[in-house]
Amino acid sequence: MSGEVRVRSAVAPLLIAMAFGAFASLPAPDAAAQARGNVQAEQNRSLHDRLYSRGLPQTGAYVTSSGVEFVLDRSGSRPLIRFGGSQEIWVLHPSSAPRGDVLYRNDAGDLVLRITRSGGLTLYTPSEPAGTPASLTGPAPGLRSADLSMNQLAGYLLSQSLIASNAVGHLVELDVRLVSSGAYATLPDVVPVAVQALARMARSSNLREKATQVRIIQIVEGPRAAVAYRGGVLRITIDPDQGAAGRPSSARIVRTLAAS
Repeated sequence: MSGEVRVRSAVAPLLIAMAFGAFASLPAPDAAAQARGNVQAEQNRSLHDRLYSRGLPQTGAYVTSSGVEFVLDRSGSRPLIRFGGSQEIWVLHPSSAPRGDVLYRNDAGDLVLRITRSGGLTLYTPSEPAGTPASLTGPAPGLRSADLSMNQLAGYLLSQSLIASNAVGHLVELDVRLVSSGAYATLPDVVPVAVQALARMARSSNLREKATQVRIIQIVEGPRAAVAYRGGVLRITIDPDQGAAGRPSSARIVRTLAAS
């Protein structure tokens, strides 16, 4: 059985559809893909163990020499990072580097962090692509999703739709099609990432035209995080079982829209 909940704003025409019915399941990965995933997971665990041996706290607050603040959370299976003043939690993916260093990139392939054998940190950002040293300033709470009731969530989605609509100058509908009840807990992380990506593009003279083409942000479940765009619909696929790693980053969303 399926149902639909609609929330309409008195300020502006707005429709947020939450479809509780079955969503067409996607095919499972083949055996070769599964084997590659197992190998990658083993490599990631090895890098994870090497990083933990470097004396860094599991979760801490850091600041760069140029004043950029961020929280690095290494308490889970994948390191997470969130920058000061931003809601987005980024998942970091490790790879080996010369001299025993470990590089961490986001899901769009951008280099974010370098950790040396001795535990030194270097942060890489679009404004400082050559990197800038970062130092620990103290402890910090772990990076976790907000816990909202369904009523609170409906109001939150309404506010996010208004933000997106104001950014591009026309109505942007949020179309949420999730199957599992636990998937709704990820929306406070997933939706603002998509909305802020759209808002940033709208402020860019080079990307605004692409942003204004989006009329629907659709959130669905699937076997892996993905982004697709077609005919005004920005489709965000999430895997709630993977936590923060089961959703695409704003960088990946921007690249998908820019290439459309």
